[in-house]
Amino acid sequence: MYKSYSMELAGRTLTVDVNRVAKQANGAALMHYGDTTVLSTATASEKPREGIDFFPLSVEYEEKMYAVGKIPGGFNKREGKASENAILTSRVIDRPMRPLFPKDYRNDVTLNNLVLSVDPDCAPELTAMLGSAIATAISDIPFDGPTATTQVGLIDGEFVFNPNAAQKAVSDLQLTVASTREKVIMIEAGANEVPEDKMIEAIFAAHEVNQKVIAFIDTIVAECGKPKHSYTSCAVPEELFEAMKKIVTPEEMEVAVFTDEKQKREENIRQIKEKLTEEFADNEEWLAVLDEAVYQYQKKTVRKMILKDHKRPDGRQIDQIRPLAAEVDLIPRVHGSAMFTRGQTQICNICTLAPLSEAQKIDGLDVAETSKRYMHHYNFPSYSVGETKPSRGPGRREIGHGALAERALVPVLPSETEFPYAIRTVSETFESNGSTSQASICASSMSLMAAGVPIKSAVAGISCGLVTGETDDDYIVLTDIQGLEDFFGDMDFKVAGTHKGITAIQMDIKIHGLTRPIIEEAIAKTKIARTYILDEVMAKAIAEPRSSVGEYAPKIIQINIDPQKIGDVVGQRGKTINAIIEQTGVKIDITDDGAVSICGTDKEKMAEAMDMIRIITTDFEAGQVFTGKVISIKEFGAFLEFAPGKEGMVHISKISKERIDKVEDVLSLGDVVKVVCLGKDKMGRISFSMKDIEQ
Repeated sequence: MYKSYSMELAGRTLTVDVNRVAKQANGAALMHYGDTTVLSTATASEKPREGIDFFPLSVEYEEKMYAVGKIPGGFNKREGKASENAILTSRVIDRPMRPLFPKDYRNDVTLNNLVLSVDPDCAPELTAMLGSAIATAISDIPFDGPTATTQVGLIDGEFVFNPNAAQKAVSDLQLTVASTREKVIMIEAGANEVPEDKMIEAIFAAHEVNQKVIAFIDTIVAECGKPKHSYTSCAVPEELFEAMKKIVTPEEMEVAVFTDEKQKREENIRQIKEKLTEEFADNEEWLAVLDEAVYQYQKKTVRKMILKDHKRPDGRQIDQIRPLAAEVDLIPRVHGSAMFTRGQTQICNICTLAPLSEAQKIDGLDVAETSKRYMHHYNFPSYSVGETKPSRGPGRREIGHGALAERALVPVLPSETEFPYAIRTVSETFESNGSTSQASICASSMSLMAAGVPIKSAVAGISCGLVTGETDDDYIVLTDIQGLEDFFGDMDFKVAGTHKGITAIQMDIKIHGLTRPIIEEAIAKTKIARTYILDEVMAKAIAEPRSSVGEYAPKIIQINIDPQKIGDVVGQRGKTINAIIEQTGVKIDITDDGAVSICGTDKEKMAEAMDMIRIITTDFEAGQVFTGKVISIKEFGAFLEFAPGKEGMVHISKISKERIDKVEDVLSLGDVVKVVCLGKDKMGRISFSMKDIEQ
């Protein structure tokens, strides 16, 4: 017998059905939020996976097109690989839940979310986040939850919780906050330059809503929750740590990791591993976990150095940013390029402009969004970290980093009316040692300005780290973390924005949440660092967008026509518009409201195409002068084409001031001549004259 639980959440009913479906999963929750329906399940393997030193958690978010009454497009009429939205949703479900599983747990765990129905006013992504938390909390899988998640919008200065589709369209904020009972455990945001104090207020307003949801989940767990199963701990034996300290003292380990050169530090650790491997050659059990033991030894050493001694591995002060450099125009012939370097992190970004017809088409569950004109792509090749492995295309990390940078820059982009281009920026990671996603935001901002994109303001990004002690008050926040501090620390708090405010946040943590003082300090420190990067580094490379697009970028001119005339420009089966394109070599886009964009690199050809469209959409009136091409000759006169699909006739009596016997005496096929419109004849046809043209 299944049980159903309901609560009112942001003006809509959230219902959870337990033991109704998927009963063989460790935990399952059939979620209903409005008419949005998601099946969330949690399953775990019986035994730990052998030979791994991490927790193998997989999160899946499955979008089914039947959920919005669609059949998948293309030849293959079934869903294929996960969409970008599905991947990003999987990541945002993963981030708050992963820290709450036991550190020494190595059983495979899969959280699956199947979207069955979508109500545009009730986000399936949010429903899946809540469903995963509930399914895991009621399962027998060890989990220190539950968590709850709330989305926040900002409309006319007021917060809106779990906004519907119409509210999202006008909101200045898209904030997602996940919480435990005591603390905030995940933050993800896109914002229209929202001030820091308003962002903090929004975060903790969401945290309060989350507490009501957690109380609701606690009720479900109390009645339906299974006892948590026991598991085989994969923790490193304490006696191994003690033996290691006798061979490699804490002082020696500190010397090994205390360097600003990543390669030198890795070589130091390699030598330590070799030394320990020789010492423990006869102990197979210890050798099997030696890599993890050395990792943990490094982690304890680095954390102690930072927290107790206020010493960072590369010798920097707690608030000090690594050496910075910025330049533009390093790649010839592309439409825009820039490179941003922070320590051993280096990103080169290339900007490409194209007509709006090149915008990315989106076929997903969000019926409100069918295309996007700005695309940011991020690449992370193995050479950037000194490794060698084949490229298999972008993974979830690359897609996530690209989306974060895209979200950070969208608020400063000009409208399509101001700048009728599709825009793609690509961040190539040349070198990586921490926070490449934020470096790509800086490089992209400069690349856009170098390409002549009139962005409203430059955007910079920076990341803060965290090392905590035994109590909530024992912590230290680090500005601009490098890779080692990310690996061994407790937080990667990424914030991007302008001088005016925040445009994006992404927070990853490895502990059970953050207190308000930590979040406030991190946001304050990122603002200081962001301002420094904008003023002292980026502005010196390029202070403002260039006044026009570059030599090799396509040029676009726009005209507006009567929407009733769009059919005349397009012609039957596209015959007219295709003839213009073939004749001039331009690209033409026409919107439903009559906005025509003409894109090309040859200004004369673009002007020619524009003249043709104007002629096609203009009603001929007496006195107007046109240039036409002779396409047909009859005994009584000649027919001229003024633009594809637009023709008129010059009677033989109107060809020359002198009397002529035959049209061919003056005109031949293909001649281009000027004529003046005489108006309509008795049959309603437009007639022209050559002889009445003023010389």
